[in-house]
Amino acid sequence: MRPGCPARPRSRGSRNGCLLPLLRSATQAAARTRAAAEPSRITIGYTTNIIVTPAVRELRHRHPDADVHALYLEWNDRRAALLDHRVDAVVTRLPLPTDKLHVTVLHEEPRVLLVPLDHPLAGKESVTLDDIADEPLPRVPDPAWNAFWRIDPRPDGSPAPDGPLAEAIEDKFEFVAAGEAVAIVPDDGRINSLRPDLTTVPLHGIEPSHVVLATRADDHNRLLAAVRKSLQAHLTGPVPAEPASAPAGLLVDDVSEGKR
Repeated sequence: MRPGCPARPRSRGSRNGCLLPLLRSATQAAARTRAAAEPSRITIGYTTNIIVTPAVRELRHRHPDADVHALYLEWNDRRAALLDHRVDAVVTRLPLPTDKLHVTVLHEEPRVLLVPLDHPLAGKESVTLDDIADEPLPRVPDPAWNAFWRIDPRPDGSPAPDGPLAEAIEDKFEFVAAGEAVAIVPDDGRINSLRPDLTTVPLHGIEPSHVVLATRADDHNRLLAAVRKSLQAHLTGPVPAEPASAPAGLLVDDVSEGKR
């Protein structure tokens, strides 16, 4: 009997509250059993504006017996998808809670300022944090994500101006296009083609973002080494000449316990 659950729940709600953790454990156990029985099956999750197609195609070519899938994930579903065994690897951007995960930095990307075409800063050669000191930036329901992507607090300790709450990346783009906020985003070169009413400006004086591969720390799927090698070959970032450096507090190819 699960501690805290009555032998005979008095209501459907209490019964469901007791059963949900058991069902989740059973689902995870079933996923582990399938993984052991089907070592040639792997699912690679990826988040917005990260293209894993060349790596996936190479894996399918080099391992024709393997069942290789790619699955899009929302930014706030990455870790849960791994731990729930819906995916076996995730290619995403930091920050990411890394307890129980194995994290490999693939490359770094400069961060840029996203503004509408008619914004006073549009067309500037570059900007700094001082230029956007009074500009509101969209928020998300994740403190670590806000701290990094809003640079909140600022280096002088002042808070970043609050903008509207955005649950999805598309909402963030819409807020910026409507003139309600500006946003700090990775310089991946694809936003302008997706939203021709937006433009980016180089943002100097801040650290870059990092694209990483995350897997479960206890996963021994034989294909993971091939996945890592293929992604490292194909996801080289905008400046492949220099090796990516890990951000402070995160070691490349190490398992970080409870760090972001």
